Amino acid sequence: MVTIGVLALQGAVQEHVKSLQAPDVETVIVKRTDQLDALDGLVFPGGESTTMRRLVNKYGFYEPLREFAAAGKPILGTCAGLILMAERIAQEPQGHLQLMDIDVQRNAFGRQRESFETTLVVKDVAKDMEAVFIRAPLISSTGDDVEVLSSFNGEIVAARENHLLACSFHPELTDDTRFHQYFVQMVRESKETAPEHTAVT
Repeated sequence: MVTIGVLALQGAVQEHVKSLQAPDVETVIVKRTDQLDALDGLVFPGGESTTMRRLVNKYGFYEPLREFAAAGKPILGTCAGLILMAERIAQEPQGHLQLMDIDVQRNAFGRQRESFETTLVVKDVAKDMEAVFIRAPLISSTGDDVEVLSSFNGEIVAARENHLLACSFHPELTDDTRFHQYFVQMVRESKETAPEHTAVT
């Protein structure tokens, strides 16, 4: 059994919970920092990145989330969650949580394409995954340890760095759960290889 939390500061929380469902997965809606200790993995949902950043600070999540990532526990960030994870954000002095060695550009597809759907090839996940983009960011560059998983029109829209997974789109807004199940498998593997694990009863 693995326990995966969804950070419930903003965004499509219930949709993520639904997409994470599997026989060996327990999901937790995370509203307090003391809930993090019991988790094996965590999802940062989409939303409005500036608001999410403010709420992360307001409710004392900044250091606990960085510690969660430093412990090697898997994190999935979608859309605004990707922006929270980025080391660097275009036209800003620095990133927020600065977890992932990527550069991110906000609202990268322009006003005329604020929302659209397309089909993506996502490495190790799917050759035909439906993806919903809503005022989406893109990954403009990556560090050496970052693996690009998917691109759209030559722009990076999904990437992985060890235990960190991020995408520009909203996988929770379709019936295709393969991206979430890829993350679930990351969490399973992380828990199995952890040097020690304390069961939560």
